[in-house]
Amino acid sequence: MKDNIIEKVKEEITFENVLATAMKAPGVKVNRVKFLRKELKKYCSDDVISSAINSNPAKAGIPRELIDKISKQIINYETTKVTGISMAASIPGGAAAVGAAAADITSYFAFILRTVQELAYLYGFEQFDLNDDEVDAETMNTVLLFIGVMFGVQGAASTLQKFANVLAKQISKKLAQKALTKGTIYPIVKKVATSVGIRMTKQIFADTVASAVPILGGALSGGLTYAMFRPGCMKLRRNLRSYNLCNPEFYKSASEEPDKEVIDVEFVETDSIDNESE
Repeated sequence: MKDNIIEKVKEEITFENVLATAMKAPGVKVNRVKFLRKELKKYCSDDVISSAINSNPAKAGIPRELIDKISKQIINYETTKVTGISMAASIPGGAAAVGAAAADITSYFAFILRTVQELAYLYGFEQFDLNDDEVDAETMNTVLLFIGVMFGVQGAASTLQKFANVLAKQISKKLAQKALTKGTIYPIVKKVATSVGIRMTKQIFADTVASAVPILGGALSGGLTYAMFRPGCMKLRRNLRSYNLCNPEFYKSASEEPDKEVIDVEFVETDSIDNESE
């Protein structure tokens, strides 16, 4: 049974297809302006919020501690939602387990995409161009880097940090994204797609086995989702909060130098920041 399920997954469900479907799911696209206004209005004045929207929260002088507080609330909220949906989808169990698991993993990546955007906007990144019809290569590369950081894919964190550093130097988003189209970025995004695809296949199998048990399967599937989703979000958060892009002190001390040529993003085999407590 195990081999048959895995083969079915490999043939019918690929990471690329799941991600493409998840991008088109209702509510996945997060409007940066509306999101920042909603999350900051409880803590900041209208003038500060407008400055955060026009530049970024750190440049507007919003303390990183406040952004950390909001980001943790966001992660907890999205984790609760995706876990609840996973539990509900898996309660029937039985023969529909494979279909339920496939739908569950698509929903899971839809929540990943939402949370990636929300964390990105809080920590200083600009609006993601998630169009309804087709996502351009630059945006897809950026999305894959964020997902790669969440899943601990080697090279993703250091590359995303270089991209963030380019943005922090106030170089335009268009020029910054060109850094992600260089030949050196391709091996990393390909590695992310391959690595996450393999893990996704294993997760669908585990979810299928869990879902096959009526009632109890809901708790098992929800537990698997929780165990994957929240740690990945917290890992991304730890990396994002370490960048100059979200550091108000960086903007205070930054010298007024003219924009320089965008540096190539290099493949670096060092990664991620995992020592900080959550």
